[in-house]
Amino acid sequence: MSTGLLAGKGALITGAASGIGRAAALLFAAEGARVLAADADLAGAERTAAEIAAAGGSAIACEADVTDETAVEAMVAQAAQRFGRLDCAFNNAGITDAPGDFESLPLPRWQHMIAVNLTGVFLCMKHEIRCMKKQAPQHGCRGAICNTSSGAGVVAAPGLPHYTAAKHGVLGLTKSAAQELLALRVRVNAILPGVTDTPMIAQFTGGPDSPVAKQLAQALPGGRMGEPAEVAEAAAWLCSDRARWISGATLLADGGQVSR
Repeated sequence: MSTGLLAGKGALITGAASGIGRAAALLFAAEGARVLAADADLAGAERTAAEIAAAGGSAIACEADVTDETAVEAMVAQAAQRFGRLDCAFNNAGITDAPGDFESLPLPRWQHMIAVNLTGVFLCMKHEIRCMKKQAPQHGCRGAICNTSSGAGVVAAPGLPHYTAAKHGVLGLTKSAAQELLALRVRVNAILPGVTDTPMIAQFTGGPDSPVAKQLAQALPGGRMGEPAEVAEAAAWLCSDRARWISGATLLADGGQVSR
């Protein structure tokens, strides 16, 4: 796979065992990238890497908990060593939770959400940026980072203050880093998926055929949830040289659900 949107690039993708992360790993590889598929679920990451290899692509799996800085540092180092450089990173690992009353949210659930969905993105960015700053520019760029926020990064998700706060925070991190790194030619952007048909959503709804899922889909643009591959396309483009003039952007990938 020597041609494609990401031909020859070394790419790191977190949350690659399932959902949007898995779809992104498959797409990045199909577009010519060499992929490190990282996830706390090593078996799932290995399945993703094996699927890429079976299709003729290049991928390795890595077990990584994004809340553990030592693990994150080792993950980034492994990608850079394996590929010779880290051209792009898609910080996608995240969790959700059951909605509830604001005043009833237990502190441990708040802390876990922030640790995974916000601090995890910060830790990944911290070590990716350190790596990319040392690299010589290629096509005018030392590296590109894409973070997964959410429509909840701009419009509050009902009953999920901790998820909403974390996803708003991801946009703040993205903009802050993008401004700081302009002169160093490291680009940082974010995608904001809408409701997407992933295993995480299936846990919440009870499955694609459940009444909850069907009712939710009817309220969405086109009467359906987004597909993981549709969101992955946005991340792949932002990580590519086609987007070399774009940094600090927050791209909604939600079929038009949120207008702002």
